[in-house]
Amino acid sequence: MKLERKVAIVTGASSGIGAGIAKALAAEGASVIVNYASSKQGAEAVVAAIEAAGGKALAVQADMSKSQDVARLFDTVQATHGRLDVLVNNAGVAVFEMVADLTEEAFHKQFDINVLGYFLAIREAVKHFGDDGGSIVNISSILSTDPYLASSVYAATKGAVDTMTFALARELGPRKIRVNSILPGHTNTPATDGNFAGEFGAKLIAGTPLGRFGEPGDIAPVAVFLASQNSRKVTGESLRAAGGVRGVGY
Repeated sequence: MKLERKVAIVTGASSGIGAGIAKALAAEGASVIVNYASSKQGAEAVVAAIEAAGGKALAVQADMSKSQDVARLFDTVQATHGRLDVLVNNAGVAVFEMVADLTEEAFHKQFDINVLGYFLAIREAVKHFGDDGGSIVNISSILSTDPYLASSVYAATKGAVDTMTFALARELGPRKIRVNSILPGHTNTPATDGNFAGEFGAKLIAGTPLGRFGEPGDIAPVAVFLASQNSRKVTGESLRAAGGVRGVGY
């Protein structure tokens, strides 16, 4: 049990990669707060699955782009558990548009959730980590370095995530707080359902050395590693979990 007696928050954990990470952390002994913005049913299903497997979890609603919601989420964790050891920033949104069609609303929505939301959560987390420090895992994307068509804003948000990861690792290292990011490749989730179909999907597969799309279960063990003491000397790193994709992959 790599995370026995630890308390972890996973944002955007009602489905997809976040749900997979929440279940994996719980399987290693952590008490997991399953954050969701709107899908209460999805979050409660994740909690039920964790509890059915003998783990501990609690669903807490919060819009991670709103500072009051974020503060309430962390206050709830403090009130129920009295400590925090791990933060996984996963909540995100993607809008794929050509620049000619880009709206300010889509731009701000992505930066508010994908970047500001991570900063707000980290700001609260550092108030609650104890003397032993903690681990922050930011979910980024290979699009931060290898963007494809119509992904300019989304890719920019993930580039910001990787940069903040390195900067905050330097800032928070003296407090024993490690900060790392994971860069998933093309991963099957409800959010990407249908995105990888047809010729486009075939090109992505052809550009993936392992020859398949990722699954949430491929990303979750990497998060467990970064959350646990197995990675105690790892900080400021961006780890690719992309099946070997380099370049745009098609």
